[in-house]
Amino acid sequence: MTSELFFFTSGPGSKKKMDKEQIPDDILHKDAADEFLPPSFEPKSLMFPKHIRSNMDEKFKELADKILNRSLQGQQYFQKEVTAPYEVPEYPIEERESRSYFERQLSSRSHHSPVSEISPSDRDNLEVFRFDQALQTQDSYDEIKEVREEYLLAPLFQRISIVGENNSGVPIKDLEEASKSLVTALMIREKYMAVSQQSFPNITARFLQNLEDKEEFKGLSEGFKGLMEGSVRQKVIDDHPINPPEVKGDPFQCEFPENVGCHLRMKHGIVYVFKNKESLENDKPFDWPYIDKDTFLADQNMMYAFISDGPLKSFSYRRLSYLSARFQLHVLLNELKESAAQREVPHRDFYNIRKVDTHVHASSCMNQKHLVRFIKKMMRNHPNDVVCKDNDGKEMTLRQVFDSMNITTFGINVDMLDVHADRNTFHRFDKFNAKYNPVGESRLREIFIKTDNYIDGKYFAHTIKEVMSDLEESKYQMAELRLSIYGKSRDEWDKLAMWAVNHRVYSPNVMWMIQTPRLYDVYRSNNLVKNFQDILENIFLPLFEVTSDPKSHPELHNFLRYVSGFDSVDDESKTEHIRFDYDSPTPDLWTDEQNPPYSYYIYYMYANIVVLNHFRRERGLHTFTLRPHCGEAGNVTHLVAGFMLAENINHGLVLRKVPVLQYLYYLSQIGIAMSPLSNNSLFLSYHRNPLPEYFARGLNVSLSTDDPLQFHFTKEPLIEEYSIAAQVWKLNSCDMCEIARNSVIMSGFPHSVKQHWLGMNYMKEGVAGNDVSRSNVPDLRVAYRYETLVDELKVICRGAQSYNSTQTTSKSSPAKI
Repeated sequence: MTSELFFFTSGPGSKKKMDKEQIPDDILHKDAADEFLPPSFEPKSLMFPKHIRSNMDEKFKELADKILNRSLQGQQYFQKEVTAPYEVPEYPIEERESRSYFERQLSSRSHHSPVSEISPSDRDNLEVFRFDQALQTQDSYDEIKEVREEYLLAPLFQRISIVGENNSGVPIKDLEEASKSLVTALMIREKYMAVSQQSFPNITARFLQNLEDKEEFKGLSEGFKGLMEGSVRQKVIDDHPINPPEVKGDPFQCEFPENVGCHLRMKHGIVYVFKNKESLENDKPFDWPYIDKDTFLADQNMMYAFISDGPLKSFSYRRLSYLSARFQLHVLLNELKESAAQREVPHRDFYNIRKVDTHVHASSCMNQKHLVRFIKKMMRNHPNDVVCKDNDGKEMTLRQVFDSMNITTFGINVDMLDVHADRNTFHRFDKFNAKYNPVGESRLREIFIKTDNYIDGKYFAHTIKEVMSDLEESKYQMAELRLSIYGKSRDEWDKLAMWAVNHRVYSPNVMWMIQTPRLYDVYRSNNLVKNFQDILENIFLPLFEVTSDPKSHPELHNFLRYVSGFDSVDDESKTEHIRFDYDSPTPDLWTDEQNPPYSYYIYYMYANIVVLNHFRRERGLHTFTLRPHCGEAGNVTHLVAGFMLAENINHGLVLRKVPVLQYLYYLSQIGIAMSPLSNNSLFLSYHRNPLPEYFARGLNVSLSTDDPLQFHFTKEPLIEEYSIAAQVWKLNSCDMCEIARNSVIMSGFPHSVKQHWLGMNYMKEGVAGNDVSRSNVPDLRVAYRYETLVDELKVICRGAQSYNSTQTTSKSSPAKI
């Protein structure tokens, strides 16, 4: 695969190459108050690389069509035909013996023998010799500064290492082919993360950098520095307590940046930004990364080819099995040392380390007992509040509403509320959604757990503030609550922001996420929208408007300071009858009543977030991430879209069926917010949940509650989630503290806050980034995770390097006659 290039331009006619290296989190999530806004709006440019069509595109497209056709014929057929048996690949006896013979011959030679000394009969197996040479000599991967520093800083513990010429366990040719595919997939993700200003692990990027043109990366690095210069003020904090400073005054009061007068237009589903009216009339938008659909589809088809490749499946499964076994050996040898290291830390234990509920919906963030008590309190203290209108348009008080249902204050209880998920909701998402209606009445849902209703969401705001109060009382528990923007009308954002600002719904323990339900088919059938682009305009145009002129939506500008990203929600198990391909209509032409496929939704959300993030960073405002529900059920293609476009995902259960993607999620350290209790009631029994397996292999997992109203019983649902996981899967204190640390890192809380919670250097790699006095994770465990990831990256990057050397040699060798 050809390395993709990005370009920055400082002004007309001047171009600089831009690096794909990771942008620091403090750049991505900086506060407006810490920024310097230039007097004139002259943004720098970032062009998204267009895909160049080739003959291979058609082959990838045919393979992708084959995979999608099989998936539409039923899950049973899909599992039988597409999913690999994940067994050790069998080779003909002659090939196996031939490989074994040459490996024995070459392993007995001097590692520094010149190629010319190989006998003529061995020259057809030159790639074996070349890979043997690559492994035994010092290469650029051993010289990476951070890797060398890690081994110096790491504490002494029992390490597990595999020695030998080829420690991958597969024939060298298979290793080279698999490594090349994996590196290509990682480069695809790196490209999409860099252009959207989302995170990509520094160590993985550094290994990939050694496989690419150094000059390109040098220019890229300079481009990033030029873009950030003058806009970031480094903070030096002498006294850095674990508790962030309290917010003083009104949290919804801030200074408004000046209006830059940009003009906006959505074209083919993506918002374009123009400097002025003249640029709009001439159709000359800023040179920003407007994502190309054909490029995305070509990359997506390539990913489909990778996940369906048999040898690559077997290789990935072998590496994942090795990671599981290696962790078991590590625990066996070092568990007592880890426990002793934790006991040496004063004051800190699992209860008083920061942990974030990275996936919880605001409308169900309270438990059922909390909701019952709140309803009773309102019935006793405010029975005469006018709360809604009946079908005839007549106003109704709270007492009249409950009288119409024959419910008294004394009579209502948890059983009558009937909001808890049970065995009847398993694989029945429709019944689960009905549980959001207390006492089975949609009117009570409208009154008590909606932000936009007849009472302007007053009761819901009071309930959320009580939940926030409980979180602040616990001190060490945080949450990222999801609020809905449906895309039905343009004023949804203003209504939501006014609800938060007017009711002062704020807590230092809470950040907001915006979830967008995938309900186009419902809106279209009810004539609420004319096409899919109407939904995109309603979701994204207000955000571009407030970025250009914050005073045009003052409440929204204040509210967005506490919004960290976007989520996409709905029932993933729904069958998708339409695929996203080159022939798919653009959103302005999508007028059919059928719902677009999952990847279509995610792609157009991502494409608009890319432009919005570039706009906001130029304005000195914080950026957003994409963290959708992905892999809870349904097709594995959802996880491909998540791998390419999302910073983190929620659920990820289907990864257990796709070893190639699971290995790529590990190498990319993509955050996965898992909710085992939620899954147990909806899609997967608790004992079959893959979380302990993911955790052992080193995937970046966290625990979350999803819907405490439906799944939990206690006042502290997140602790309940950790408690059950620890009991069922026998997690020790070190395991739980590591998962809690993961949750803080993958959360959307500001970088400055994370520095208080995890330490000033938490963004550094390995032991250097761990402060055991704040995280309670022993340096020993952090060192093991880092060194294991480095070893895996060395295996695939050396394999890819050997593949490139083989290809170069074969091209330069004279043809045999």
